[in-house]
Amino acid sequence: MATLKDVARLACVDVSTVSRALNNTSYVHPDTKERIYAAAKELGYHPNIMAQALRQGKRHTIGVVVPRLHLAIFSEILQGIELGARKLGYATLICNTEDDPTVERDCLNRLRNGFVDGIIIAGTGRNGRLVRDIRASGIAVVQIVRQQEGGISSIVADYEACGYEAVYYLYQKGCREIGLIGGSLHLAPYRGRLEGYRKAVKTLGLRENFQQSNYLMNSFEYGYECMNQLLDNTPGLDGVLAAVDIQGLGAIRALTERGIRIPEQVKVISLTGHAVGGMLETSMTSMEMPAHEMGEKAAEMVIGEIEAPADKKPSPQCVTFATVLVEREST
Repeated sequence: MATLKDVARLACVDVSTVSRALNNTSYVHPDTKERIYAAAKELGYHPNIMAQALRQGKRHTIGVVVPRLHLAIFSEILQGIELGARKLGYATLICNTEDDPTVERDCLNRLRNGFVDGIIIAGTGRNGRLVRDIRASGIAVVQIVRQQEGGISSIVADYEACGYEAVYYLYQKGCREIGLIGGSLHLAPYRGRLEGYRKAVKTLGLRENFQQSNYLMNSFEYGYECMNQLLDNTPGLDGVLAAVDIQGLGAIRALTERGIRIPEQVKVISLTGHAVGGMLETSMTSMEMPAHEMGEKAAEMVIGEIEAPADKKPSPQCVTFATVLVEREST
């Protein structure tokens, strides 16, 4: 593998001149620079990016830790993160944890010891001490979707308002037995949606019908099982909130198998809209987060913290986005 010394020897200049020419750190005569470029091309020289990063103190790369990408809002958020980072001259490294705390811990340690200046994380909440240690070590951290650590900046949606408004929407549609397919209350989005749901049904004088399952919570099977349990346990069920689209897909399958018409007999709404919801045979009404904008904002925040001088680092902040109702065929 060619080195700076090899390029310098072929171009008949010293190593420092080659370094200045290739890094554009100071003036080098155009003829000399052209000779250096030709020598580097002939030798197939490629700079050691890691060494450059260590010398410069920045790697211009951020790590993104998410639970999943397939049929999930995180795929849209990631697009926003990548676009926002690219605009600011940064690349991204992606880690998919499947909400496994052990996998998440391994990802975080690899990123901390590797090639990133900052981390954007939608965490499990099981590695809080590690996340705090990473930030204390000087690596910028921003939470996305899930605010698990109060002292670290975050980008979230108003989950409580989302659950509350969805119940009121179904109530206005004539629903009086409204169920909620939820998830782990250890995670802020599920907890917030449940709080909003409970406030709304209490205010409206309705009965609470909250359902969980032992299946992987962000899965088709979870929604399918919860929907069947709601139908078995709730006579007259006429409205269902699913925490995420993939659960809503499972719920729709369960209803269809039982010959229950959507939306005439049961109306279904997702509390975390994804593009796939509008592509179904019965398209799904959803409360949609501005995923792309949230991703761009997260990239802007983490890079802003990276680029800030050591004595002027920004204070932690929580930016909350509103969800928007998109009405489709399922209601």
